[in-house]
Order: sequence, then structure tokens, then C-alpha cells
Amino acid sequence: MAERLFAPTQCGNLELRWGERTYVMGICNLSPDSFSGDGLGSNVEAALAQARRHVAEGADIIDVGGESSKPGTNPLSADDVAKELALVIPVIERLARELPVPISVDTYKSEVARQAVAAGALMINDIWGAQLDPQNAAVAARAGVPIILMSNQRNMPVVGDIMPAIISYLEKSISITRKAGVPEGNIIIDPGIGFGKTVAQNLDIIWRLGELTPLGKPVLLGTSRKSSIGTVLDLPVDQRVEGTAATVAIAIAKGVDIVRVHDVEQMVRVCRMSDAIIRGRYGHG
Repeated sequence: MAERLFAPTQCGNLELRWGERTYVMGICNLSPDSFSGDGLGSNVEAALAQARRHVAEGADIIDVGGESSKPGTNPLSADDVAKELALVIPVIERLARELPVPISVDTYKSEVARQAVAAGALMINDIWGAQLDPQNAAVAARAGVPIILMSNQRNMPVVGDIMPAIISYLEKSISITRKAGVPEGNIIIDPGIGFGKTVAQNLDIIWRLGELTPLGKPVLLGTSRKSSIGTVLDLPVDQRVEGTAATVAIAIAKGVDIVRVHDVEQMVRVCRMSDAIIRGRYGHG
């Protein structure tokens, strides 16, 4: 794996020193119809308990989302933004106040992002790469927080070779974000496992993650419990830990910097073992 040198990214009290180790983002789903069956709804105490457990298990960042992104789910209408806000804002306020790690908000809507940042979120995770609502990038710029730009192929023409389409999408997202004034060091990219790709394409993305290197940005990957794993292994969503672990280990070997996961304890162990081999982290914490 070729060495990639990026300046550190500051996310609240966490300095993301790219290349030194793999960072783990723990998922906190509030949407009741989450694909993984872990949606907590409006139960703030349950969200706090789950987030505390993730932190105790080694999560570096907690990602809070209030809208399901499972296949076949239609984006919330403008009238439904209030429902998303009602889910995420009380949880973000509580987590930001009580947890020692940064909170990320999983939203592609600038109004949700704006209020989430005001409530204490220190990162924005946009599954449409600031292309559905470019003002999301402006929110990140004004707040001085990192933004994750994901490549989303839903509602786009079907292609055979997925990597050029992903790279083109991310180039556009990066351009939008730069024009909004987000510093280069605050831009993180995600090829978007799922989201309009076939099972074969999702597997190909993991194997070809190195092709994202010319974009010059740290890479986040979210494979946790996803349907591609279920299809390959013929397993339900609650039995995909080992499949997720395989994707995480291979992704680290291919240069990924952050993994977004449900099963934090197990994936932290996978990351530590992989980092010991790939990044020479044994004996360095």
C-alpha cells in the first residue's frame, strides 16, 4: 500500500492523524425503520446508553442519524424535516454534553445540519455528497467542521465499471465543497457501499479502494451489516459480524482511514489487529 500523507484534521478534541491508525465511527440510528433493526426512535436515554457503550468499546466518533437510508426508502420531504430534527437534536445535545468523543450528524439536509452543529455536532456525514443540498457544504464551512462526502448512485444510469462513476461523483462533491469554503483538510470521502451499486460492484469497490488515492482525501467506508454481506453469506442482518470484519480488514489493507460500524467492540479489535500488521502499530497503542 502506497503511503498517503494528509495533514491532520481537527474534530472537536479529536485530532485525526491520518495514516497512523484506523478510526472507528459508531452508529447511533434513531430512525425506527433502520435496515439493521437498531433504530432507537425518540428514546434519548437509550441513545445515550448505546453511545456510551460504543465509547467504552473504543469508538472515536458517534454518528447520529434520524432518517433511514435503506434501499427503497424515499428521502424525507421538506415537510418531514421537522420529524428528523425532533429525533436527532435532543440526542445530539445530550451526547455532546456527556460524551468525551465528537458527535457526527448523518444528514444531507442543510437545515438539519445547521441545527445539529448548533446543538454540538462536530462533523457532518452527507450520503449525497453535498449534491442534493449544496448548502450542507456551506454549513460545514461556516461551522469549521469536517464533512464526509459519499458517492450515491441511486437514481443514476447503470454502469458496468463502477469506480470511474464513483470518482467522477466525488470530484463533483469535492468541487462543491471547496467552492463553499470548506478547508481541504476538512473534506473526507466515502465511495458509498450500497446506494445504487450491485453486490459485485460493492465487492469490487473494496478491492479497488486504492483508486481513490488521486483524489487526495482520507477515506471512510461503511460496510457494516449491509445487504451485500448478507447476499454473499446468505445470512440475516444480525449474523453479519464476521462478514463485516472481513470487509473492514481488507479495506484497511487498501488504505481506508475510518470505518463506520454497528458492532464497535468487534470492529475495534479488527482495526487494532489490522493496524498492527499494515501500519506497524504494534507496541504504539
